[in-house]
Amino acid sequence: MNRRTAIKLVGATLPLLYLSKHTRALENWGRAPFRPDWKSLEAYKTPSWFTDAKFGIWAHWGPQCQPERGDWYGQGMYKEGSDQYRYHVETYGHPSTFGFKDVIRAWKADRWDPHALVKLYKHAGAEYFVAMANHHDNFDLFDSTHHRWNSTRLGPRKDLIKGWKAATDEQGLRFGVSVHAAHAWTWYEPAQQADKEGARAGVPYDGTLQKKDGKGTWWEGFDPQELYAQNHPVSRSPQTKKETLEQWDWAEGSGVSTPSVAYAKRFRDRTLQLIDTYDPDLVYFDDTALPLWPVSPVGLEIAAHYYNRSAAKNKGEVDVVITGKILDEQQRQCLVWDIERGQSNRIEEFPWQTCTCIGSWHYDRRIYDEDRYKSAKTIIHMLADVVSKNGNLLLSVPLRGDGSIDDKAQRVVEEIGAWMQVNKEAIVGTTPWHVFGEGPAMAGQAKFDGPGNNEGKGIPFTDKDIRFTKKGPVLYAILLGRPRAQELTIASLGTTRSMHQVVKQVSVLGSTADVRFEQRAEGLVVTLPASALHADNALVLKLT
Repeated sequence: MNRRTAIKLVGATLPLLYLSKHTRALENWGRAPFRPDWKSLEAYKTPSWFTDAKFGIWAHWGPQCQPERGDWYGQGMYKEGSDQYRYHVETYGHPSTFGFKDVIRAWKADRWDPHALVKLYKHAGAEYFVAMANHHDNFDLFDSTHHRWNSTRLGPRKDLIKGWKAATDEQGLRFGVSVHAAHAWTWYEPAQQADKEGARAGVPYDGTLQKKDGKGTWWEGFDPQELYAQNHPVSRSPQTKKETLEQWDWAEGSGVSTPSVAYAKRFRDRTLQLIDTYDPDLVYFDDTALPLWPVSPVGLEIAAHYYNRSAAKNKGEVDVVITGKILDEQQRQCLVWDIERGQSNRIEEFPWQTCTCIGSWHYDRRIYDEDRYKSAKTIIHMLADVVSKNGNLLLSVPLRGDGSIDDKAQRVVEEIGAWMQVNKEAIVGTTPWHVFGEGPAMAGQAKFDGPGNNEGKGIPFTDKDIRFTKKGPVLYAILLGRPRAQELTIASLGTTRSMHQVVKQVSVLGSTADVRFEQRAEGLVVTLPASALHADNALVLKLT
């Protein structure tokens, strides 16, 4: 079945109109500024609050953080012989008797203080905060009337998104949510399996349980298939027809098991309720383009509804953001491109975002114990590089299963904040210059792998690497390393350069010391004050 046929078949049974008590304004798509198709969405313009913000912090936090054993625990625990499988059997028991549904029950989030956390993030210089609303584990962290497996009924028994939203509003930041649950259909496929070896060989894991199996258990009345969504054959390799448990893309020829109309509709309804109830300024989709595209139109419906809702509230102006991954040229006009754990190697025409984490996406105690968090210096250098290319940095700071931040992660956030208190003007509200920078690292940009994943694969930054940002008549030159010599030459400002500009004044942010400089053919030669030689993270020169 080709892509066009797939869309037609799904669309025939999944209407493009979503009507509920939350969306009465959309009684006729024809009257709305945006329709659920890519051509219509091309009219989108990224709002200025996002292009000015530059830096956001993300709580990629949910029940998979409870075991504190790293990312994708809800899948890895069902992969016989894997690290997470072995940990799960030793800690909780076999996944045929203690599945991920039981991990959810064990998760209490009893040390979660959203107000203290968001206050910390604001002090770090974040202009927006993003909270995870669900992950591939398909557990909603808000009060969802379309999905009983949510945090108000199980686990913490709290509306976590409501709590994050209140804390974010209190600090005056923009609020976002991340939505990852479209992939539960394939992501949970290992839960259909069974051990191939050992005492429980052939005993099915709990991913195939039905509602009727819950009689007399703690989950009686809940349908496990509403969570696991595994009433379907596993995906198969498009070439060999062998079973595979790593399918991700819904595109033609991927071998992925196509989701049912009911599954797509439920995802759509949950997401629209999230938008209508909590009024986020940003929705991050962990998907190629939009959720379930191209086998279902529900992602396009969500996008059109979200943009139209914002336009209706803001006199026709769309003031919200949707991010998506692996976008083609048309889609980059419709959404904000998110690069996962990676950076572009040029100044992008449209605003974009990179998302990364100081550790693992889901909390991993081993990273803490082994002192493997990214340093504040690494994050600051990444921020400067991204902003110089017209991008934003969304930084995930891991939270423990109980909702607390550990001391090492907090120190990283506080050190970023100390730098931002001095140098924020070179980041927030800036635009790119004629060139994004200079230095040896420009020649070492690694290629993308899927959604990005080129982070840390290029030439490391040194004090010879400079990134530029601009604000009105002011140019900022950010040195990505401690200066090794008192005299510095910025080649991009040489008098023979085509974009030559006359520099009238040079200062160091955070310093009152005079700075001597001379503009020559080979560059702007700056004599740094002695105090600047002690700048550990990144020194910023302000050039007028």
